[in-house]
Amino acid sequence: MRFDGNGGGRPVYQPNSFNGPVEDPGAKDPPLKISGNADRYDHWAGNADYWTQAGNLFRLMSAGEKARTIANIVGAMQGVPRAIQLRQIRHFTKADAAYGEAVAKGLGIDAKDVKAA
Repeated sequence: MRFDGNGGGRPVYQPNSFNGPVEDPGAKDPPLKISGNADRYDHWAGNADYWTQAGNLFRLMSAGEKARTIANIVGAMQGVPRAIQLRQIRHFTKADAAYGEAVAKGLGIDAKDVKAA
């Protein structure tokens, strides 16, 4: 158990919006000789679809589940810097237009402000 503050309130993940820590390429494991070279597999390479699964899940929800999900997200995003709220709403909108609109409305953000950002 750590008692030294463990980085305080700074993010300990990447990517983040606060120029926080980044992966150290020097800590990469070297390739392993098996029956050829084995190396780290970059599961992000060539996979730029981050929204379909989230949109499908949202569309599967009942009206009540959607309302609770939106309420939880809106509550959690209170006090978050506006630039981050706008960025996140754009992600929700890419998953499902109604999803992004509902979060924006809950945060009191006009849809045209989301598009302009």
